[in-house]
Amino acid sequence: MPKNKTTDNSWVSLSDMMTGLMVIFLFISVSYIVEVQKQQKKRDIIFEEFKDTKEKLYAELDSAFKDDFKQWQVVLDKDLSIKFTNPEVLFESGQAAIRPNFATILNDFLPRYINILLKPDYQNRIAEIRIEGHTDAVPAPQFDKDPYIGNIKLSQLRSAEVLKYFRNMQYYQELTAKDEQQLQFWLTANGLSYGRTLDSDKQLTAESGNPINNANSRRVEFRIITTSENLVEQVLKEMAE
Repeated sequence: MPKNKTTDNSWVSLSDMMTGLMVIFLFISVSYIVEVQKQQKKRDIIFEEFKDTKEKLYAELDSAFKDDFKQWQVVLDKDLSIKFTNPEVLFESGQAAIRPNFATILNDFLPRYINILLKPDYQNRIAEIRIEGHTDAVPAPQFDKDPYIGNIKLSQLRSAEVLKYFRNMQYYQELTAKDEQQLQFWLTANGLSYGRTLDSDKQLTAESGNPINNANSRRVEFRIITTSENLVEQVLKEMAE
C-alpha cells in the first residue's frame, strides 16, 4: 500500500513543533532556575551583610563602653539598642527634664557613641539612629485626656529633650558641616508611650507577663537601624509576593 505523503509530512511537522516547544520550555525552565539562584545569592549576601554589620557594631560598642555601662546601669542588646534604665538618673514621673546625673552621663556617652557611628566603615551601613522615649503607666492628663496619647506626647518630649541636649553640646557645635548633615539625616526622636514598659528585672512586661515597674519604665533608649535591615524587609516583601 503506498504511503500517504501528506500524513507523513503532518507527523513530521507535529514532531518538529513538539520538539520546538520542548526546547522553549527547557529554555524557560533553565532561565527560571538561573534567576532563582541569582535571587538566592542576593538574599544570602544581604543577610550575611546584615549579620556582619550588627556583630561588628555590637563588638565595638561593647568594647568601648563595657565598664561604663556597668557603672551607669545601661544595657547593650544584640539588636544594637542601648537602654538607659537607672531610675535614679532618668525622668521623674510626668516630667521630661533631664536630671543632672543623666546630663553627666550624656556628656561622656554621646561624643564617644557618635564618633563610632561616624566612622567610614559605617557611613553606608546606618539608616537611622533612634532616640526612643518611654513612660510609666501613670496617666499624663496635662498632655491629653487619653492616657496613652498623653504619654505618647510625654515620651516624645523626653526623646526630643535628649536630642536637644545633644545638639547644644560643645561636641555637636564643633562637628563638620558634613557630619552634622549626616547626623540630621540619621537622628530621630520617637515617643513610644507605655507600650513597652519594663518589669522589676528590666524585661519587657509584654514578654515577661510580670507587673510594670514604673521607675524602670521611665527611660530613654538609643537604637541603631542598619541599611541591611531595610534590605531584609525588601527581600521578605519580595518573597511574599
